Amino acid sequence: MTKLSPLQIERLKYQPKLPMSLQNGVNSLELVEGSATQSVRDQEQIKNLFANTYGKPTVTFKSTSSSSSSDVRNVGVILSGGQAPGGHNVIAGLYDSLKNANPANKLYGFLGGPSGIIEGKYVEFDDEFINAYRNTGGFDIIGSGRTKLETEEQFQKSLAVCKSLGISAVVIIGGDDSNTNAALLAEWFVKNNAGIQVIGCPKTIDGDLKNEQIEISFGFDTATKTYAELIGNIQRDANSAKKYWHFIKIMGRSASHVALEAALQTQPNITLISEEVEAKKMSLSSIIDYMTDIIVKRSNNGKSFGIAVVPEGLIEFIPEMGSMISNLNDIMASLESDSSFVSASASEKFSIVESKLSSENAKVYASLPALIKTQLLADRDPHGNVQVSKIETEKLLIEMISARLSQLKSEGKFSGKFSAQSHFFGYEGRCAFPSNFDADYCYSLGYNAFALINFGLTGYLSSVRNLTQPADEWIAGGIPLTMMMNMEKRHGEMKPVIQKALVRLDGPVFKRLQDNREDWAMNDRYLFPGAIQYFGPSSVCDITTTTLQLERSKTLASV
Repeated sequence: MTKLSPLQIERLKYQPKLPMSLQNGVNSLELVEGSATQSVRDQEQIKNLFANTYGKPTVTFKSTSSSSSSDVRNVGVILSGGQAPGGHNVIAGLYDSLKNANPANKLYGFLGGPSGIIEGKYVEFDDEFINAYRNTGGFDIIGSGRTKLETEEQFQKSLAVCKSLGISAVVIIGGDDSNTNAALLAEWFVKNNAGIQVIGCPKTIDGDLKNEQIEISFGFDTATKTYAELIGNIQRDANSAKKYWHFIKIMGRSASHVALEAALQTQPNITLISEEVEAKKMSLSSIIDYMTDIIVKRSNNGKSFGIAVVPEGLIEFIPEMGSMISNLNDIMASLESDSSFVSASASEKFSIVESKLSSENAKVYASLPALIKTQLLADRDPHGNVQVSKIETEKLLIEMISARLSQLKSEGKFSGKFSAQSHFFGYEGRCAFPSNFDADYCYSLGYNAFALINFGLTGYLSSVRNLTQPADEWIAGGIPLTMMMNMEKRHGEMKPVIQKALVRLDGPVFKRLQDNREDWAMNDRYLFPGAIQYFGPSSVCDITTTTLQLERSKTLASV
């Protein structure tokens, strides 16, 4: 047996907190239906595509004094997509809930993500197996994967595997793409009278899977606290050495929630927000001007150091870069299978790409450093898009700022020093020990998922709300997956997908940054969050993100 660290030994003993409504088990629940729902956009198209699961009501649970019996159910669970702290607790909560309802119930874990249900690779959980993973980070309990569930063949194979195991419900733990797959699978099962329910759980450290009913996706709390600790450590170093500018790229491709939350926790000198860059149509040159201006002003004040936080997906939100990357994605679809292109040298590839891009996009591509041009040609993601996590935006900014400062120095407008360090915080946050908040929230999501199953629901996302209050005041329930969907272009075709929640520039979270930006730029208001605390007063250990607190305070104030 693997030796456990002292922290893991103590964390295994932690008993996650549940909403009051779930504390007596799912056999003592009453289901309360809300109003009928519709998709966030493209209602007619989504309704036609999900004719059997569209328009269902939101639901909540309340405890009752009576207790009912529960039929024997076998359930399968899938971890899908990138890792996020707390996934193990979702499974633990699901397991405890179904065993509490009926000890004869069984939980099967499909191995390696969605491919496990297609290929029939699984494990059956028991107490000993589950107990070894409670309150731990990672997805290693059964592994994860990015296989999509979207074809007739995949659905048929999934059905056959479920039938062979007597499975009558599947829980898919994942982000927006994974829960889109859950919606498609739920619709297919109903359409084909399969008798198998599908329930989703909201996971993504990026924080872009949320709405009024899903206040936060699990993992966001732990990941942002982990990144904030690292940024705080670097800020302390910068404030001690007083000689480096640190450029920190941080997770978040399609939305900047992680960068924004980490900035509010640490108060760096510069924070770029992709959604703001896009809304203001900021060019790469204007971004360099903005950052250079702060660097020069701080240098004139005797401060040749600072911290800049940059979201992972920034480069795609810069208008001329976004246009060029979109054009590049289209032409790379054919070039990747062109043997002459694949075997060409780097400089030859640059020339070929520039000859195929539109004239304006070719100019943008040609202006970039060779390192960035190479990274833009790397293998595409499953959607056929550039993998922005592999583009070292932080180094691009450093190189261009260095060039701008050299120019200013030659013009006698800058006499200071500029020395930069680059960092990328991504994997560091995905598998951390979940915070108390995520440990509780994830356990509740899993426990609640079986409640949805027990009431015969399908095509729903497990929802636990009122999260800024103590856990026993949380509200358990579910929302239809179709409620979060719209139509988007994927691989050249319009497809139904769960809509990503972007940073709202008119919202209270961004406004907190906006109101303090100038002060934080010139004055060192650094905060040092320190490591995640698991033991101690609730005011330290159970507190959630600044993002959620600001969003909920606005919501509650408007009620």
